Amino acid sequence: MDCSRVGKLIFDLRKEKKMTQKQLADAMNISDKTISKWERGLGCPDVSLLKSLSDILGVHIEKILLGNLDPNDIDGGNMKRIKFYECPHCGNILTGTGEAAISCCGRKLLPLVAKTADDMHKINVEEIEEDFYITFKHEMTKKHYLTFFAYVTCDRVLLIKLYPEQGGEVRFPKRQRGTLYYCCKEHGLWINQ
Repeated sequence: MDCSRVGKLIFDLRKEKKMTQKQLADAMNISDKTISKWERGLGCPDVSLLKSLSDILGVHIEKILLGNLDPNDIDGGNMKRIKFYECPHCGNILTGTGEAAISCCGRKLLPLVAKTADDMHKINVEEIEEDFYITFKHEMTKKHYLTFFAYVTCDRVLLIKLYPEQGGEVRFPKRQRGTLYYCCKEHGLWINQ
């Protein structure tokens, strides 16, 4: 760990939060001299203080230890590059349109890779009134079910979360041209072509 890089990052983040060394030190129940020492690169935070420092500055502990935030390139939020993440522990569904370090329940999540639907995961899409009416025959038991449907257009994501023992139908308001994704708890992400 490079203490001068860690100190520079702490200094930059503290200034970004508009905090003084004293305010940061008080929030962590330590001396402002300790903060000054870190920011001058004369020492690094003790492991026992990293969680508190991370929470206050709003940065992952790993980034503090590296002393670098490495911002992503601006991608303009291109919806054609959308990625879906699903936490296997709590079921949270997250999306991103660029590179991201996504974590949930203390674990890093990898983006789901969409596959073209096979016979087991076929869906039926009909236009009824001003909606897309989607029906499926996939089992919906507690161990094996479709967890969500997402309709992605050029400027938005419409997402419907599903639950075990729910019926085999979903409705989306009809919008401009888009792509339909859905996820199976056992077999991952599918795309309707």
